[in-house]
Amino acid sequence: MHYLSLLEMADLIRSRQISPVELTKIMLDRINRLDRELHCFAQVTTELALDSARKAEQEIQKGHYKGPLHGIPVAVKDLCYTSGIPTRGGLRVLSHFIPDYDATVITKLKSAGAVLLGKLTLTEGAVGGYHRDFPIPRNPWGPDLWTGSSSSGSGVAVAAGLCYGALGTDTGGSIRFPAMACGITGLKPTYGRVSRYGVLPLAESFDHVGPMTRTVADAAVILDAISGPDPNDPTAIKLDLPKIWDQIDTDISGLRIGYDPRYSSTNVDENLILAIENSLNDLQTMGAEIVQVQLPDVSEIREIWKIICTYQAAKAHSAYYPSRAGEYGDFFSDFLEFGFNVDRETYVGATREKDLFNAKFLSVLTRVDLLACPGAGVPCSIPDGLLYRSMDEIRSYLNPYTYFQFTIPANFAGVPSLSFPCGISAEGHPYTLQLIAQRNSEVILCSVGRSYQKLTSWHMTFPEP
Repeated sequence: MHYLSLLEMADLIRSRQISPVELTKIMLDRINRLDRELHCFAQVTTELALDSARKAEQEIQKGHYKGPLHGIPVAVKDLCYTSGIPTRGGLRVLSHFIPDYDATVITKLKSAGAVLLGKLTLTEGAVGGYHRDFPIPRNPWGPDLWTGSSSSGSGVAVAAGLCYGALGTDTGGSIRFPAMACGITGLKPTYGRVSRYGVLPLAESFDHVGPMTRTVADAAVILDAISGPDPNDPTAIKLDLPKIWDQIDTDISGLRIGYDPRYSSTNVDENLILAIENSLNDLQTMGAEIVQVQLPDVSEIREIWKIICTYQAAKAHSAYYPSRAGEYGDFFSDFLEFGFNVDRETYVGATREKDLFNAKFLSVLTRVDLLACPGAGVPCSIPDGLLYRSMDEIRSYLNPYTYFQFTIPANFAGVPSLSFPCGISAEGHPYTLQLIAQRNSEVILCSVGRSYQKLTSWHMTFPEP
């Protein structure tokens, strides 16, 4: 039952074959048994979950069914404000912070009738390393495997069947990295489609909130629920967009999928490339047209991203850093120190370089319906204690396995990106395909992903727990 999709479970709840209370108790028991080893929950909200489940059950019994999230147990990354419940962001300096209001995404999940099981573990400040005060989530595919950067707890919780969907955030790939590492589906929406109000910032011009689920269809349902205008967030899209779920079964025949073999294979695991190209063949059999394109040079984008992101992060943490620098962990302290020393001229220059790259990247994207490329990298083993160490130590170890050249462009341009499983390595670890589309084209992304998952079963391959 714990590995059913969100929509499969929604059908059971809607038809009253299982009650929200019964299901929530099952999931809380599973968390209690497995999270002692997995460490993906920063806090389990047992009483809140049971109260919400009882409310959902009463509403459904009275015929007031709200839709596919009604009574469904979900969890959220511990960057999202939850009224009366700690929101720590993996930070020691926020270890006692309890918001007095909910983030917009939390309000929207509650309005849809979702049951909040708890808050999920993340890297310190949502970057690359962890603070020693907090445990590191363990990958259910293997205890020594990397769990994929910032939204790591969200990836583990979904992959291990501890919730039916989770919220993550993505500033440079932090929905897509754990989706890759944990073998799940991750959807980074268009910038502004989901309000960031009440979400701890890292770099506000790049930060996105999005769903992490087992299937593309499940991700569409959650994104529909959390999307929309928000007067509290000036960067939120001002218009209500059509629901993705209503159009997700659109025929993909004739869609043009751009693919750059050079871009997708340079310094990339050759077996992942083979899995990607096999996936493109599958999409071709469904009527999509694979079009060869040439993407702009990406050799400098990681450094450009680093300058902009660290500069904005230093501004976001100015209340605590450097005045309380000693309370930060090794990686995030290095990250903020770098940003603290970036001068305004360098920042403006990097922003200009980002805009120049965007113009070239978006020019290619306008000639096709979407782009296909590898996901965020390949699963790798992590030495014990590495993720508590310095930025240079962590980055130098992870560099061969982390493909930022495929994640950063969508953050730069604010366009939507969808990652989902497309194969299994010889070692039994998941491979991931990424699709990127123009702004507000989540319908196209999800239609293609949904069609692919109807044809294949990679998303239904689960780890042992």
